Amino acid sequence: MQAVSSSIMTEHPLSNPAAGPYGIVGGPDGALWFTEIHSGRIGRLRVDGELASFPLPTPDAGPSLIVAGPDGALWFTEYKANRIGRITTEGAVTEYALPTPNAGPFGLTVGPDGALWFTESTANRLGRITLDGTVTEFPLPSPDVFPSTLTTGPDGALWFTENKANRIGRMTTEGHVTEYALPTANAGPVGITVGPDGALWFVEILVDRIGRMTTEGHVTEFPLPRAGARPHAIVTGSDGALWFTQWGSNHIGRMTTQGAVTEYAIPTPQAEPHGITSGPDGALWFAEEAGKIGRLAPG
Repeated sequence: MQAVSSSIMTEHPLSNPAAGPYGIVGGPDGALWFTEIHSGRIGRLRVDGELASFPLPTPDAGPSLIVAGPDGALWFTEYKANRIGRITTEGAVTEYALPTPNAGPFGLTVGPDGALWFTESTANRLGRITLDGTVTEFPLPSPDVFPSTLTTGPDGALWFTENKANRIGRMTTEGHVTEYALPTANAGPVGITVGPDGALWFVEILVDRIGRMTTEGHVTEFPLPRAGARPHAIVTGSDGALWFTQWGSNHIGRMTTQGAVTEYAIPTPQAEPHGITSGPDGALWFAEEAGKIGRLAPG
């Protein structure tokens, strides 16, 4: 582990410190867009520091993860309201109810077919929504796996974490599922992304490791140097490394594809960093549930 000063970080406090920023992504307008999981709003932060916040029609929607859609809008999951939301860069919101009650929509990604794909964590399904709001749901073959997040793999399939089943799943756009068990028991996989090497990289929140899986299902695990790190979200940075939040130890982590780790301390104590994205300026931007948006520009 290499110790690095936190002086390269900038934090932007929100006007509502209890808003609970959670998911974050770079938008088509060059701004950072984020969910406010406790306030039921979608936030926008321009790289010059200008903040805006847009209320959702359902105040207690529980907006969770957010992505930039292929239509130039931002799409997000509403965990509590059981909906998928869409917001334009001007702040106009549309919500789409899911057919299954209490499905627990959480993870979200743009699929290889141009639709939005999402996890239904409590209904044990993956969902698909077209840009006009048509929803299709695909049940998973194993019970109670708690699918968490997902990403489109280099093979044109959807790859997702099965948090409770301790597996990584793969689903084709036709709904065919393959599941791969992880070598470490009770690892608790959550965030997943495609790495610069074409493999799937994911966090193991309960055992403080980062995992790598090839599209053939071969797994390598890399332990983190700090106990209690609790890695959560992961993204590929513009520097070709994997970046992830460690909400347990209050750090942002960086891992090379060879497994070398660097950790960056967050200035705010107990910031609880969750979502992370590679911003339009090449920096890493992350959401702190403590009421701030952080920016890390590695030197």
